[in-house]
Amino acid sequence: MPDLLTEAFVRIKERLMGRADKVLRNGTEAEDILQEAFLRLWGRYSPGSAKEAEALLSKVVKNVSLNARRRKRSVPIHGDLQEDGPGNAAERESRFLWLENAIDSELNETQKYIIRRHEYESAPLNEIAEELKMQPPAVRMQLSRARKLLREKYHEQD
Repeated sequence: MPDLLTEAFVRIKERLMGRADKVLRNGTEAEDILQEAFLRLWGRYSPGSAKEAEALLSKVVKNVSLNARRRKRSVPIHGDLQEDGPGNAAERESRFLWLENAIDSELNETQKYIIRRHEYESAPLNEIAEELKMQPPAVRMQLSRARKLLREKYHEQD
């Protein structure tokens, strides 16, 4: 016997798909978002009514879609260092040095560690969280704050 959350998901799947697609403007990504949103809720929440299940699903799909769009839109801190041609080597080197100085001067030790492990060494956030004995959401928040500080500092220099 399916639970209220599953029944609501099946019933309003097309509406949820439309909401995710409206935010992301990509049908394939919207399908992924629906699955992610459902899996985040499934087994963790037991809504009291079908209406409550629909509201919960709608809210989570909206939030997960917006987060995915923000991730897609945000520029990685090393995005300006991509090679555009042979004449840009000095400019890339200058930006890289600026970035290293900004990391050293603007970020606290935890943020420096997270940036180094995640951006340079490609360590997953869960692994970093274990190393720092922090919860993964706290690591994501510190990473987000560090990126924001670096972006602000970068825009101030222009």
